Amino acid sequence: MRTNKTKKVIIGMSGGVDSAVAAYLLKRDGYDVVGLFMHNWEEDGECPAADDWRDVTAVCDKLGIECYSVDFAGEYADGVFEYFLSEYRAYRTPNPDVLCNRVVKFGAFRDYCIRLGADMIATGHYCKRDGDRLLRAADAGKDQSYFLNQVKTEQLSNVLFPLADMQKSEVRTLARELGLPVAEKKDSTGICFIGERKFKKFLSSFLPAQRGDIVDVSGNVVGVHDGLMYYTLGQRRGLGIGGVRGEAGRWFVLDKDVKNNRLVVSCGDESALFSRSLVGSGLNIIGAFDMPETLACTAKTRYRQPDQAATLTVSGDGGFTLAFEDPQRAVTPGQYAGIYLGERCLGGGVINSVCK
Repeated sequence: MRTNKTKKVIIGMSGGVDSAVAAYLLKRDGYDVVGLFMHNWEEDGECPAADDWRDVTAVCDKLGIECYSVDFAGEYADGVFEYFLSEYRAYRTPNPDVLCNRVVKFGAFRDYCIRLGADMIATGHYCKRDGDRLLRAADAGKDQSYFLNQVKTEQLSNVLFPLADMQKSEVRTLARELGLPVAEKKDSTGICFIGERKFKKFLSSFLPAQRGDIVDVSGNVVGVHDGLMYYTLGQRRGLGIGGVRGEAGRWFVLDKDVKNNRLVVSCGDESALFSRSLVGSGLNIIGAFDMPETLACTAKTRYRQPDQAATLTVSGDGGFTLAFEDPQRAVTPGQYAGIYLGERCLGGGVINSVCK
């Protein structure tokens, strides 16, 4: 029987504290560890990839493990970024990070590692694997199972998640104790290929925007929008219409009138934003599961949302509906619904429409 010492593990290194500590834990447990940094975006002078690579090499030097970099920009552009743009062209709000996990991190990266002779691959994600099941991490506040809801069962078959049972605070403390150069580095936020850049400026360089009227529910013009693709349902900030006509309450995006290029907003009462159910497609089930006709479950339609009681009904070709026990605010087409059974992330699918 092979011991950890004879098993080669290649870990995806991002330049952050999570993957750095995960690499240390693997080495501590006796694995033959190699770090691999992924370049997923073509450099344009603003991407922090060069700084992240320097941090990866510094961490690996500190830990005494080898590290390499690999260019997956082509795979990212074809499998993730084109989808990202197509969704915005359709005036939907995509979540490319979910797709990136399936296409790049547990797709191209995993395949590349296997070709290099890896017995296992590892990442710094906060989640657990139990056989073919994907579970939540011990740290409920950092759990990232939602972002893995589109990963295929076979893609998880030889994956290690060293941070599964750790709290983020413990990760930071351990990084400081080890003297890792990224111990105080801030967590990355937002879409990886946009980084710290202004979202509107970035997106407009790929998709030309058309300005138009912002109207209230009665059709009265209350402002001007910069392009429908820049806004999402329920959005309150950045509308530039505060205090119009002395309305009480805050303005928020209610709908997009694509035909007339109008952004529909409302003020105060948000009841029109709530929906009882959603219709989705591309349902992905992780692990063996005998799906009944209807399934009592919990679901979330965005990462930070608490679990919501729901009933899942599956139709043919990956179609599904989720009927919620309580009405949900601003369920947004293009986003993903993550589906859970207790601690298990059963999978998920993309949201296409909602029913009031």
